[in-house]
Amino acid sequence: MRLPGLPLVLLAAASAAAEWREVWRDDFAGAELDWTRWAVEENGHGGGNSELQYYRDRPRNVRVENGHLVLEAHREPVNVAGVARDYSSGRIRTKRRADWLHGRFEITAQLPAGKGLWPAFWMLPSEETYGGWAASGEIDIMEFRGGEPDRVHGTLHFGGAWPRNVHRGGSHRLAKGDFTSGMRTFALEWEPGAFRWLVDGVAYHTETSWSSEGGPFPAPFDRRFHLILNLAVGGGFGGPVSHETRFPAQLRVDTVRVLQR
Repeated sequence: MRLPGLPLVLLAAASAAAEWREVWRDDFAGAELDWTRWAVEENGHGGGNSELQYYRDRPRNVRVENGHLVLEAHREPVNVAGVARDYSSGRIRTKRRADWLHGRFEITAQLPAGKGLWPAFWMLPSEETYGGWAASGEIDIMEFRGGEPDRVHGTLHFGGAWPRNVHRGGSHRLAKGDFTSGMRTFALEWEPGAFRWLVDGVAYHTETSWSSEGGPFPAPFDRRFHLILNLAVGGGFGGPVSHETRFPAQLRVDTVRVLQR
């Protein structure tokens, strides 16, 4: 039944939104990270992108305070097991705790400003069914260059294992303001045969075409993926760190949610 005066397009949008049901959430309301939901990663491998940070498992880099998750990067010498880096930072994931096939994945966060800072909210397959990166896929829900404070990116990685991998995606630029001055909500809707990226509830990019050397469409995105949150420094996407970039730098997260139909 159509309500008088309400356009069909709004009715359709309201109906679609109502179909999503929250299945997982973290508001970071406790005194520390919820270890039943997240694990903290420690490594200085550079993420395959020549990144400059060493991810540490310590409150200086990963903590919960005032209802927010804080991933904090520092300019400081780090030497762990012979791996030397000039920066420390934080990275957490839900692997072996929670993963999903399809859904709406949301983060409400404030992003850090400064050239060379690279916060991301993304997903990797819990099992590499189709082979090593990126044959089994990668889903980038939100990536950000601190030197471009008004633009965010969303990307799929697929195809074959490196160097036969390919990627496809889009970006969104704000008409006014930037992503470093307050909280914004970044989301991805992943359904069979389609990915849609949104900022503050407004869709800005859709992908419906990809491929896999390991299987027919919709492979590799027909398997369960887990969430990752990190603040990288430098690297191929983040770019060089400017002497004007201020440290410590923070990715502050208010809420992470997963919804499914």
